[in-house]
Amino acid sequence: MFRGLFLDRDGVIIEHRSDYVRSWSDVCFYPQALRALALLKNTPIKIVVVSNQAGIGRGLINPEAAHEINRRLVEEIRDTGGRVDGVYICPHRPDENCVCRKPKPGLILRAAEDNSIDLSRSILIGDNLTDLLAGQAAGIGKLALVRTGIGEEQTKHPLPDGMPAFDVFADLSQALQVMIHEQSI
Repeated sequence: MFRGLFLDRDGVIIEHRSDYVRSWSDVCFYPQALRALALLKNTPIKIVVVSNQAGIGRGLINPEAAHEINRRLVEEIRDTGGRVDGVYICPHRPDENCVCRKPKPGLILRAAEDNSIDLSRSILIGDNLTDLLAGQAAGIGKLALVRTGIGEEQTKHPLPDGMPAFDVFADLSQALQVMIHEQSI
């Protein structure tokens, strides 16, 4: 079984857009995130992106276009020296109450099964408390929130009952540097 690093996409790797990422021209990488992912290229940890994409369910983007954006995202990460081992998206609207939309753990559980990941030895980094709640529900061992995207706003919200402790970092680069130094990765 592998250790996993689960990353939210919007707000962690690329800039969050309140009007949704609908085309490749809407994608704006955080340069620090690309550099940080390059640090993990030769590690045995499985790197997986797990992302809610309600724009599909709302008819703002078709599934093929969303998959093409994610394919190009992975390609760009590879071209800058990093890697991603899988991308898992939930295309449903929040009102559809599916099992794959974070804060539910469906995406994470499917990714863990597909990639032989030991969730208890894994890490999840997101910019939304719903990311962390999904990680908690899936049994991920270490949770972290970044202040990029909507993360800064999320730090001002009261924590849901039963929410486990988590670390807060400025961005993905800081999170990974600290975790590498602490040998969490």
